[in-house]
Amino acid sequence: MKRNLTVLAGSLLITFFGFIAVNALSVNQVVSNLNIKDANDQPATIPDFGSKVLTIVYGDSDASDISDPISDALKAKNFPESKNRGIGIANLKDSPAPNWIIRKIVQSKIKKYNATILTDVDLTVANSWGLGNCNNKSVFIIIGKDKKVKYIRHFDKNNKPNQGDIDTVVNLVDSLVKQ
Repeated sequence: MKRNLTVLAGSLLITFFGFIAVNALSVNQVVSNLNIKDANDQPATIPDFGSKVLTIVYGDSDASDISDPISDALKAKNFPESKNRGIGIANLKDSPAPNWIIRKIVQSKIKKYNATILTDVDLTVANSWGLGNCNNKSVFIIIGKDKKVKYIRHFDKNNKPNQGDIDTVVNLVDSLVKQ
């Protein structure tokens, strides 16, 4: 009986962790557009999905600036807007501040930077795309025109982007927009 319980427990653990591994977003995986919200809490989808190279930063308010060095490097390259679009998605569910405060901050950043920033109130992006735990994290994702993930990396306060990460992303976007 004890042996059967041990085997059952082991099988459940293997199944559970296998499920997590299979559902983790990975390079070359095809993803679909999602129904989330804009900065005014209105329904929205990710613009230019499937028609441009997308660089997406998904993060909560505690990690909102962690991927800025990559975003700044991409902006400095001045890739053609006809082929590339940068998008921010604010993870409101994991953010400690009330949603209305974060929305006000997002609205001011949209005006200041002429940026596209959407909001995710219930972890739709994290759950649908298999991003795992995104609390206190900034997830940098590149999606090609073919809707395949070309790059994904989780950053946090202890694991910030380095020059190698920046160079990898810039070179990858450069090659994708030339296709």
